[in-house]
Amino acid sequence: MKQVTPLKLAILGSGKGSNARALIEASKQSKLYYETVLLITDIPHAGILRLGEEFQIPAYFFSPGPFKTKFAPEREQELVTLLREAKVDFIALAGFMRVIKEPLLAAFPKRILNIHPSLLPHFPGREAWEQAIDAGARESGCTVHLVDHGIDTGEILGQESVPIFQNDTANTLHLRIQEAEHRLYPCIVNTVAKTLLQKKSHY
Repeated sequence: MKQVTPLKLAILGSGKGSNARALIEASKQSKLYYETVLLITDIPHAGILRLGEEFQIPAYFFSPGPFKTKFAPEREQELVTLLREAKVDFIALAGFMRVIKEPLLAAFPKRILNIHPSLLPHFPGREAWEQAIDAGARESGCTVHLVDHGIDTGEILGQESVPIFQNDTANTLHLRIQEAEHRLYPCIVNTVAKTLLQKKSHY
């Protein structure tokens, strides 16, 4: 089998970094088609920064500017420059709480993935597990999708369902959804990397 050079993945996250950890550990444990080369957060003391120390991956706090839900345009353009300097091939959002706009979307067309804690198109937006409980839904799950100009509206790449039990709380459901996320996300990211590598080899 011909040895392939893994694609370079950047992970953007705002929280503890559990999905980032799942992506990193999956590629460390098995020979996959991607490797994580950069960790970026918009939160000064986010847990994802500690993953950088643990796995010896460059990790940065990147100041987003004055807006609460998006990057300032000039900051997003500077982020594009940082990613290109690191020779990043594609991006995974892992609990990243800012809306991605044109500078990043244009620089990485159909190369930005996100994982959402529901079976989209049901329950987009924040606290999807609470939405599911409040709606009396019988199942939820997680979805990996491409990022586009909308909120959780991009092309769906994969899903895993999680049943909702009668005694579930928002917290217990969220914990089980996270377990599914940690299985699904590395699998889909690896599939996308393999597809991108195949396309690359044709040029």
